Amino acid sequence: MTAALALARAGIRSHVLEKADDFVELGAGLQLAPNATRVLADLGIYERVAEVAVFPRRLVLGDAVGGGIVTELDVGEPFRCHFGHPYLVMHRHDLLSVLLDACRESGVVKLDAGREVTGVDQDEAGVEVTCNDGSRYRGPALIGADGVRSLLRSLLSDDPLVHDHFVAYRGTLARAQAPAGARFDQMLFWIGPNFHFVQYPLRRGELFNQVAVFKSDRYQADSDDWGNPDELEERFRPACAAVKAGLHAIRRDRRWPMVHRPPISNWTAHRLTLLGDAAHPMLQYIAQGACQAIEDAHRLAVELQRHLPDVEAAFAAYQAERAPRTARVQQAAQLWGEIIHVDGIGKALRNALLGPRRADDYEPLEWLYGYGRAGAASLAAPRDRRLT
Repeated sequence: MTAALALARAGIRSHVLEKADDFVELGAGLQLAPNATRVLADLGIYERVAEVAVFPRRLVLGDAVGGGIVTELDVGEPFRCHFGHPYLVMHRHDLLSVLLDACRESGVVKLDAGREVTGVDQDEAGVEVTCNDGSRYRGPALIGADGVRSLLRSLLSDDPLVHDHFVAYRGTLARAQAPAGARFDQMLFWIGPNFHFVQYPLRRGELFNQVAVFKSDRYQADSDDWGNPDELEERFRPACAAVKAGLHAIRRDRRWPMVHRPPISNWTAHRLTLLGDAAHPMLQYIAQGACQAIEDAHRLAVELQRHLPDVEAAFAAYQAERAPRTARVQQAAQLWGEIIHVDGIGKALRNALLGPRRADDYEPLEWLYGYGRAGAASLAAPRDRRLT
């Protein structure tokens, strides 16, 4: 949806084919760092997003067993001044609603739900897709934003999904139902040996989001009988009282196995390219999955605006910029996952290294959050630009 809006801002028509029967979002909380909010501002929707978001003052890394603070990051006004844009959290449905409304208002985005793409054919002039209901659509280019289990990625790569045996339970609570001691002015990231627990407010502080993640000792590739609620309780048994209070309110009726893929260097074949999780499915430990998809969308629209009608040149320039960037983010997310889940001497060394750092020390985050700050291209299209 962000790609469609970015293309609209560049004066380019698009047609969105959505597999689900409606444009809805099943997830809960979403974190958007300055590298993403910077793009939303350029697309002209930041003010709408801000109306339904929460702007935490701090990101706190806590010891899930001992209950103390390991380190924290000030993401208030000093952070916003440093990076030029804020860090915010919001409900995924709220972000989708803002994007959907903006796409509809643009007048150049066609939206069709209930269209699962099952086949793709290319020729020198364009791309044709076939959907499961037999409908067919043709256009000059195809952007595959079909997620971690992308059909379109399988046309370019046969790399399998990677399971690290972790599973997540998540859900939101009304403010009045939040556990005792819940904070609505910060994000809490409780870390422990092979488990962690995340808490933060959503939707102007009306909701409280919680995510429990742990590594299953019962994982089997050919079975779905692992990471169940009994194992959830077992893994979190050593947790401190604050974490257990939050865990008590976590829904147990659905779990999300965590999967990813290693970086690949090529996302593109002629008039087809990938975007978001289809191109670089990553672990969520540094909260950059959605942010990287938003970055992708902006860069892709910039390159198409620069290179049209040469679609292949635009896609090549987009990939050359984005593939190294997202590979680094993928690798950083995996490394951070290993760091937060250590125990024993590893835990002691981690805490000794992180403990003394200042809350306003932003230098280690420059490469991640500062992306696009200097010399970023804008998608403000000339008013008389011909739509293609």
